[in-house]
Amino acid sequence: MIDSTQGRRYSLLKSDSQNSKTKNMPPEPITNHCPYCERAMQVSRMTCPSCEISVEADFPAPRLARLPVEHQRFIEMFVLSSGNLKAIAEQAGVSYPTVRSRLDKIIDALRQVIVETSSESDEVFSDRERTEAAARLIKAI
Repeated sequence: MIDSTQGRRYSLLKSDSQNSKTKNMPPEPITNHCPYCERAMQVSRMTCPSCEISVEADFPAPRLARLPVEHQRFIEMFVLSSGNLKAIAEQAGVSYPTVRSRLDKIIDALRQVIVETSSESDEVFSDRERTEAAARLIKAI
């Protein structure tokens, strides 16, 4: 699918057991959510455009990147306006209570992401502790 206003091509390769299929993606910013199933995607490859070296691993997304795009845009406006909600309301053409309500929703969403990422960190730490304990046991034998 080509977005005529942007002139960009958006496609998604979805692999299945037989072959890969191409599915068109809507012309919107890329998020960390799968355009097919809406689940969180994970960055697994990073490439240097200068020397073309690639690193493959499971890279966790930053907490703010886990928020929906509209929340990220609001956060950009918030930072660029030095946190002045009145200025954001004037710029967006909405009332101050509307802006405050949006900010409260973003705060709730960010708190949820923090809870989720904290539990992920705890799980990784627990796995690491188990691995280290197993290594100590093996050395003792």
